[in-house]
Amino acid sequence: MKRRLIIALAILIGLGVAAPAPAQELRIGIAQEPSSVDPHFNLVGPDESLARHLFDPLILQDERQRLMPGLAISWRAVTDRTWEFRLRPNVVFSDGTEFTAEDVAFTLKRAPNVEGSPGGYGIFTRQITGIDIVDPHTIRLSTDAPYPLMPYDLSVVPIISHSVGAKVTSADFNSGKATIGTGPFRFVEWVPGDRIVMERNEAYWGPKPQWRRVVLKPIPTDSARVAALLSGDVDMIDVVPPSLLGDLHNRSDIHVVQAVSNRVVYIHLDSYRDRSPFVTDLQGAALDRNPLKDPRVRQAISKAIDRQAIIDHVMGGLGQPAGQMLPPGYFGTSANLQPEPFDPGSAKQLLAEAGYPEGFGITLHTSTTRPLNSEKTAVAVAEMLGRIGIATKVESAPEAIFKTNAARFQYSLFMLGWGSETGEASSPLRGILATRDAAKGWGSVNRGRYSNPELDRLLGQALATIDDGAREHLLQRAMETGMTDHGVIPLYFEVAAWALRKELKYTPRGDEYTLAQSVTRAP
Repeated sequence: MKRRLIIALAILIGLGVAAPAPAQELRIGIAQEPSSVDPHFNLVGPDESLARHLFDPLILQDERQRLMPGLAISWRAVTDRTWEFRLRPNVVFSDGTEFTAEDVAFTLKRAPNVEGSPGGYGIFTRQITGIDIVDPHTIRLSTDAPYPLMPYDLSVVPIISHSVGAKVTSADFNSGKATIGTGPFRFVEWVPGDRIVMERNEAYWGPKPQWRRVVLKPIPTDSARVAALLSGDVDMIDVVPPSLLGDLHNRSDIHVVQAVSNRVVYIHLDSYRDRSPFVTDLQGAALDRNPLKDPRVRQAISKAIDRQAIIDHVMGGLGQPAGQMLPPGYFGTSANLQPEPFDPGSAKQLLAEAGYPEGFGITLHTSTTRPLNSEKTAVAVAEMLGRIGIATKVESAPEAIFKTNAARFQYSLFMLGWGSETGEASSPLRGILATRDAAKGWGSVNRGRYSNPELDRLLGQALATIDDGAREHLLQRAMETGMTDHGVIPLYFEVAAWALRKELKYTPRGDEYTLAQSVTRAP
């Protein structure tokens, strides 16, 4: 009711008071404010989305994360351990200096070594063991072993100017002193909590944006963000809340665009320890063995969950049932994998076969904020598990605390979301399902410590195979191995939604980025 009143008030305001933005200005209400303007400071969506306005990577990704030329016009494997990138000529940074291979070399050395970074870019550069500047517009990168993911990895790393110097700090970027990029916009100012302002880069090498000036306004409260759109305070918003989606669809002055995102919401299970901290019998006493180690129990949990019901009743339709860790059609996904059918009868039978005919008790942990509607989804899952005899409590914590505890292996069953920056299957396989191996960079977020030698073998072969067709087949087999063993339990892919004034157009993106350069006026 409160949200409906806010929308009604916003409509009244819009009828009498709202002033349209200048024709060349675009104002966007964003749900999450970036943590820094430094493009290498934090590998999180809001920061990455902002960076795409001000900086370019060597290789761009389209709305489905397919690779396309960026600052590199071509790339090829010269040998199985050497990649060559031909750079785009006649590109200048926003300060007028020429873009060359020296800037690429400087970026690749700086990106993994940003002081104070809570989540840096080292995973995308750790394989590079040699950098050779052939000429101002050609660079070769060497690795100790065959590494087919080099183009994908470099599509994530924004290129900065070497002129900022080796001692540049994140504060220098936040103030604008070092914010020198080749992107479609130039940085003007960041007022934390209030606005980020950019102006069109008139020297941009690609298609010029329609907007002379862009203002990003962080509005984290869902109802306030929608009210800002309806009142005319902003022209567009991202992360449309499911509870208000229907209201916006019914309006003639607003339209909503949607895309299945690469973000999978999934359940991780402690399949490692013999005794798990939040697993009990039905009277609350600790069990002397961990049922989650049994793949039949993991499958029973998966079969007990009605994915479509969660999408319909919790997510307001903003979801697609998941049977693997990336949506169908992404590189390395398998056509053989479908969402687990909802079958509580079979789930109970599997529990009985595993030695738990009466079930057991467990706690499902989640963040209070992410994924979208996380607490409501967790409650729905708990109710479904209860129907097959797994008495499930739900405990939530602020995201920072939740992730810290998960990283310390303090949970038995917990729900998370994962989005792939590279848009191909090795990303979740390597990060979530591979056996933890710090030297390889595998299993960095494998917080259930799942381990499957066959998956590791197939993934290792894939990551050493340059040929795209052969590598995709290996990734498909690795994905099938992890999913049929229920190493984790995928629930659904989030459907990202944006709402805009009716005269604007936006191509929705699977990576969920909100890019002002892709907003146009409808003809």
